[in-house]
Amino acid sequence: MNPAEIDSRNLDVDPLNKFGTMGPTEVAIDTKTYQLKLRGAVDHSLSLTYEEILKYPSMTETVLLICPGFFSNNGRWTGVSFKTLLQEAKVKKEAKYIDVRGAYEKVVRITLNELDKKRIFLAYRVNGETLPQKHGYPLRLVYEDAYGYDWVKYVDEIVVS
Repeated sequence: MNPAEIDSRNLDVDPLNKFGTMGPTEVAIDTKTYQLKLRGAVDHSLSLTYEEILKYPSMTETVLLICPGFFSNNGRWTGVSFKTLLQEAKVKKEAKYIDVRGAYEKVVRITLNELDKKRIFLAYRVNGETLPQKHGYPLRLVYEDAYGYDWVKYVDEIVVS
């Protein structure tokens, strides 16, 4: 199943205890020392604690996560919009991409134009619950129309270029 070809609007939300996992599941992040860093082609680099991230306006979207050949899970993800963070950092006009990095060296590049067309954001809750550790706590990339291997878990850095 190609996520970009599936109309998931009428799918039921899957219970969290039925969600599958792939990739690292045991990365332990201490939110007392955690910092989400946003740097690169911006006027103001950001370094945000988990508590500061939770104070931003939140968004909730139902987005289908597909790991081909293994599982698909439709979840209600809640988090912070990249647009909100990028507006605060004041992205430079020449910027075209963001690289989203996880604590385990996973990196996914997304064009800034894609952020306007799809549901792409950083989630800290799923189905009304705090994002579980095995699903990427404290932050996980939600990336509509992309396969699960691009849904970076344990996000700790965004680099604008």
